[in-house]
Amino acid sequence: MPAAPRIVLPRSTVTDYKSTINLPQTEFPMQANLAKREPEMLARWLKEDLYGAVQAASQGRPVFWLVDGPPYANGDIHIGHAVNKVLKDIVVKAARLDGYHAPFTPGWDCHGLPIELQVEKKFGKVGERLDARTFREKCREYAAEQIARQREDFKRLGVLADWDRPYLTMHPAFEAEQLRALAQIIENGHVVRGFKPVHWCLDCASSLAEAEVEYQDKVSHSIDVRFLAADAGELARRFGVAEADGAAFVIWTTTPWTLPANQAIAVGPHITYVLAEFPRAGRLVVAADLLEPLARRLGQVARVLGSATGAALEGMRAHHPFASREVPVILGEHVTLDAGTGLVHTAPAHGQEDYVVGLRYRLPVDNPVGSDGVFVEGTPVVAGHHVRKADALILDVLKARDALLAHDSITHSYPHCWRHKTPLIFRATPQWFVSMDANGLREKAVRAIGQTQWIPDWGESRIREMVAGRPDWCISRQRYWGVPLALFVDRKTQDMHPQTAELLRRIADRVEREGLEVWFGSTPEDWGVDSARYEKCTDTLDVWFDSGVVHQCAFRSVIPDALVDGVAPQADIYLEGSDQHRGWFQSSLLTSVAMRDRAPYKSVLTHGFTVDEQGRKMSKSLGNVVSPQQVTKTLGADVLRLWVAASDYSGEIAISDKLLARMADAYRRIRNTARFLLGNLDGFDPIHDRVPPERLVAVDAWAIAEAAKLQDELRAAYARREFHVVYHKLHNYCVVDLGGRYLDLLKDRLYTTPRKSLARRSAQTALLHIAEALVRWIAPILSFTADEIWRLLPGDRSAPLFAQRWHAFPQVAPDALDWPLLCALREGVKKVLEDLRVAGQIGSGLNAEVTLYADDAQAEALRKVGAELRFWFITSDVEIAPVAARSAEALEVKHGDASIWVAARVSPHPKCERCWHQRSDVGRDVRHPSLCGRCIENIDGPGETRRYF
Repeated sequence: MPAAPRIVLPRSTVTDYKSTINLPQTEFPMQANLAKREPEMLARWLKEDLYGAVQAASQGRPVFWLVDGPPYANGDIHIGHAVNKVLKDIVVKAARLDGYHAPFTPGWDCHGLPIELQVEKKFGKVGERLDARTFREKCREYAAEQIARQREDFKRLGVLADWDRPYLTMHPAFEAEQLRALAQIIENGHVVRGFKPVHWCLDCASSLAEAEVEYQDKVSHSIDVRFLAADAGELARRFGVAEADGAAFVIWTTTPWTLPANQAIAVGPHITYVLAEFPRAGRLVVAADLLEPLARRLGQVARVLGSATGAALEGMRAHHPFASREVPVILGEHVTLDAGTGLVHTAPAHGQEDYVVGLRYRLPVDNPVGSDGVFVEGTPVVAGHHVRKADALILDVLKARDALLAHDSITHSYPHCWRHKTPLIFRATPQWFVSMDANGLREKAVRAIGQTQWIPDWGESRIREMVAGRPDWCISRQRYWGVPLALFVDRKTQDMHPQTAELLRRIADRVEREGLEVWFGSTPEDWGVDSARYEKCTDTLDVWFDSGVVHQCAFRSVIPDALVDGVAPQADIYLEGSDQHRGWFQSSLLTSVAMRDRAPYKSVLTHGFTVDEQGRKMSKSLGNVVSPQQVTKTLGADVLRLWVAASDYSGEIAISDKLLARMADAYRRIRNTARFLLGNLDGFDPIHDRVPPERLVAVDAWAIAEAAKLQDELRAAYARREFHVVYHKLHNYCVVDLGGRYLDLLKDRLYTTPRKSLARRSAQTALLHIAEALVRWIAPILSFTADEIWRLLPGDRSAPLFAQRWHAFPQVAPDALDWPLLCALREGVKKVLEDLRVAGQIGSGLNAEVTLYADDAQAEALRKVGAELRFWFITSDVEIAPVAARSAEALEVKHGDASIWVAARVSPHPKCERCWHQRSDVGRDVRHPSLCGRCIENIDGPGETRRYF
């Protein structure tokens, strides 16, 4: 209802009727301009140590543990970081509403190559301007600077966390606990050393873990190569032909550079192979199903001479096309008929499947490629040449020896380094591995996956497939900036020291006191180890191992009181992007199962990546990057948080300036609802003015009951982590249920009845319950706004909002009115009034009177409310008439099986200058010639009585 206009009366009878209207204060303190005001609120949070106050207030409750997956300490945060941290903050704040003590310890991933590269850019590589120790110091300084920058951005998002005590993977206490975790995994028999092929980045000069590999399209050579049979007579016998002179096995490969390491040709035991004769290429062995594709590549027509299964060819031998050796034909279940020839070039040093099948046949694992990507001396054809330049040399020698049958190019998916975006090679090197099958780790991990809740549920099958098919985890790196693989290895056997676990724990104790340099600067003798027999391992641990043991190390380094017998609690939830099924979720799972035979988490929530409205990835070149820093500077963090909550994170998350503007509008609607509630609670004392449930006006009891039902729905949505459902229900409630219905009809009673009347106090009691609930509903999402509301609500607000539980609504029994019927009729009345408004006959509903045409049963229900119906419809009068008397223009409103018809007309009566209702009794009292009887009662008498509205 708009503010009452100025009233002009004869001087002798002037009364200030406006002063008798209880309008909300005009200068209400809850203002807009989030971008300016949020930093002020944040400064107060930090000054008052709001996080500490929340933790103190919730002590003694059951504990809810969220383990923060550590962002990497390099570069400013982007919109994906914002989504992730805000979602975590929502989860933790909602857990406190559910009655938990919920700490939030943030963390950072601090070791690894990206930081090394940044330091190398500024200071040069180790040995150029810095020694290894100084280089590590510079890496530590750089990581600390990045953490400080990122931390301020996370704070600005309204994320309430223990920012003064984060866990850092470069803290000595964390590094020490990581070594203890490694000791336990070794004790449990899960760590092995092997000369195995691993993904090797030529730019990193280091091995990579599976999580550091991404697949991109690459154009490669596609070649068919002839391996001459060493015994043509035996080959003829096995194919059942008279002779096979000059016959050759044909392999197909996309990596010519791996041919120097070839040690065998693999065939499928159950695949049928043929010996076919080509006019120019001669006699060739190829899979029967791939003969025609090979013939097309060669441009020749083949004639089949004989056939045999792959099993029949086992043990045959062939001449390497340019190396001085013969290689065997072996059987491999990995051989398929998807492409090529059905005969697989096998180099155990350059492929996982090649390595596995090579173990069975005891093939040499000769790796001719050095760590710098250059072929070692003695390698035929390409010695001294870099891998990237070797293909051309090998192709030339194949042509010269008439071994190159066909040459083309192919575009295919190929592993690339996730940092450098350059193609990787498979290279066999001595590395340390967490074995997937030693002591049943793979089986145990798969079982733990099934015991975990996955949100969305497709996450379970995704990680299950990855774990079921993944190779051993290479945990060693050849870098400087990282936690050392603090092992001693027998110089002859390369076995670990028999007291490795005990030594690791001793090393860890000193690292915790003195830092990592206590290891790097030591000799075996410093640890009581014979250096003549044992050497120090110089590798560092994979950074995925660093973050993978956060489930133990974060607690030990920051919250040691949470440990029970030295073991950290199982997290209630892990929450990260969908790429972490192959990354952090998996490394955490494997280390936890290897340590204590259970998953580190009870549930795992996955969110998608941010894209623009067209579904494109964020890209500077496309100009579609949305910076969280810019959003908080212009719209405020709460608008960004509302966008995060409103998005269905189970898929890609769209963001744009247009979408954010929409969120800003939605935010204003929620905020204005809160302003109305607070404005009309001005002067209300919850202790003395609250109306008991049994005395509430019916619509107020109904509004409280509806709010209580909504709270149950919101609580369930928060528990299911369906924050977009929370947003939609909240927004709909503020716009439709409150703003469009209850608050609208409440204005008359709030503004015109006496300040201390039961009618007004009943309304304020309902508003207080709704406000108490609303501030909690929005607290996990609109944290700045909610905290401001909390401090402005009447009553004692010394306890922090973010430690509160859900609001406890009173048990109310709304009058037995047909509320669905009333709501349906209200919509019908609004439509009829809108038609009059469009026709220019009325300005507001108070200019009209309504007639409801109902049958006897419906009429009886409506007459129960009687004259108060006009307040429900916000019209000046309501009349109930029989259906038979309805006018032709009346609007039908269906309710169940019955119908009620609605008609409206312009009121003929004068308008009350105070309440704006048009009533026949306006002016009947000479003392108040411009007021209706109800307003006179509210001014001079005890005030009107309301039962329903």
